Amino acid sequence: MTSTTTIRELPLFPLPDVVLFPQEVLPLHIFEPRYRMLLSTVMAEDRRFGVVRWDPQEQRMASVGCCAEILHCQTQPDDRSNIVTMGQQRFRVLEIVREAPFRVGLVSWIEDEVSSSHDDLQTLTAAVTQALQDVVELTGKLVGKPAQLPNDLPDLPRELSFWIGSHLGGPVADEQQALLELTDTGDRLRQEYDLLDQTRRQLAARTVLMDTFRDLSDGESDAESGGDPEDGSEPRGQG
Repeated sequence: MTSTTTIRELPLFPLPDVVLFPQEVLPLHIFEPRYRMLLSTVMAEDRRFGVVRWDPQEQRMASVGCCAEILHCQTQPDDRSNIVTMGQQRFRVLEIVREAPFRVGLVSWIEDEVSSSHDDLQTLTAAVTQALQDVVELTGKLVGKPAQLPNDLPDLPRELSFWIGSHLGGPVADEQQALLELTDTGDRLRQEYDLLDQTRRQLAARTVLMDTFRDLSDGESDAESGGDPEDGSEPRGQG
């Protein structure tokens, strides 16, 4: 969804270490009174509010977030609600215009800059996709369960960069926030390639160790079942 207005007021929903990316789905359970009021307000308007990372360590809200559009809302008898949202545009918080009953910010929309080299961006996208494929396959091998990338993996550079940012594993809110704030698709993909390549190297090393230990274990099993040639015995299971 695009907007003709570059600056607007937007209700804000700070979430601890949650970074929403465009086109990613975020389910939420709304129970605090102030956010029930926020939900009631946005449902009566354009069903949109801003998701912004709250840093529990620094006790502060990020200056860049992502607009969330409510796709589905189910309100329970106790007035709590389960909603499903999807990330839309990114925004920068210019100032907080109201704190109560919920936070409202004056925001400006953020878009990626137009790439100067389409071919370079396509080459980078292919390298990132391959690194991602390798990470998924190596992870599947380590856990003993084959894995593959989803069929609907984005192939456009910008959309792919957002998908990867959203699906980074582990406690990576700092890295995700940094990726969200970048306005150059190439820079975002390059940083993601570095993260994926580092992970790929670590997984490959663990895979080699796993294969080595398996070979050693198999070798010991073969030796144990081979009998003692000096006493004339036959290998177990034969004869």
